[in-house]
Amino acid sequence: MTAKVKLGITSPMAVYTEVSDNELAEFLRAFDLGEPLGFKGIAEGVENSNFFLQTERGSFILTLYEKRVRREDLPFFLSLLEHLSKKGIACSLPVRARDGEMWRELNGRPAAIMTFLPGLSPRRPDAAQCAEAGAALARLHLAGADFAMSRPNTLSIDGWKALAKQCDAKANSVKMGLGAFVAAELNTLQAHWPSGLPQGVIHADMFPDNVFFVEGKLSGIIDFYFACNDALAYDVAVCLNAWCFESDGSFNITKGRALLTAYRAIRPFTPNEVAALPWLARGAALRFLLTRLYDWINRDDSALVKPKDPIEYMTKLRFHQLANGAASYGWPA
Repeated sequence: MTAKVKLGITSPMAVYTEVSDNELAEFLRAFDLGEPLGFKGIAEGVENSNFFLQTERGSFILTLYEKRVRREDLPFFLSLLEHLSKKGIACSLPVRARDGEMWRELNGRPAAIMTFLPGLSPRRPDAAQCAEAGAALARLHLAGADFAMSRPNTLSIDGWKALAKQCDAKANSVKMGLGAFVAAELNTLQAHWPSGLPQGVIHADMFPDNVFFVEGKLSGIIDFYFACNDALAYDVAVCLNAWCFESDGSFNITKGRALLTAYRAIRPFTPNEVAALPWLARGAALRFLLTRLYDWINRDDSALVKPKDPIEYMTKLRFHQLANGAASYGWPA
């Protein structure tokens, strides 16, 4: 048996590498999971290489971490999952090896075995699912309040500047005028980016495909590999971008209201967070515009997973630029 999986080498795009029977068997000797019964590469996801692993002890996910995930950050990511789980957050957990370690080497890359979470990700979330996501995010923020470790957000304004510089020469080949659009927005956000907001551990990538549901109820959250310390309300803004826009680019205010109402029922917003919401939403949209643009420009046509359209987030950003305060997202007057 040889499994082929996505393996990004120099960018977050997916390509393939091989993990042989012998390599898998050698890796599993460090764990108390019994013999492997099934092993298959998972096509979804673009940041890390994931396998579905079936052993005598159950179902798991084997993750190989790409160069975008730094080895020195793994203790933060994996310890955070254990911390959140102890606080009642439904998330995938690292399976510790017999020596107690949470990750090991496989094919020269750091790798971890994670517990398997049941459920399906919504392709087109409805308002009820948006409310579930908002409530889960608020609980996650509260659960992370006493997490002892910290990690800066490497994809905040300084990271956006670096990405914009890398993309500038080819941005107009994706869409004419995109380079100037990005440069103008980055300058505006630098001048107006909110400060003094409540801080804490954030997921930073809680898109619908990172959230599972069973019978309409949220059953788990995965992919914490952008988790960091930043403004809590920025995480809400990421979710507004990810959950509340329709396929035609329009913002669904009913979904926005459901997400915000469910969140603030568990963790109330401060007045400055409410005032900052349009700026945070603009920043979140620019962040995903830039990472998608980078992937698009540097795409590998042999990769199974194709890069996502950056222009989707240009459309969302234009909505945020015209927002009239938090009311534009469903915040009650």
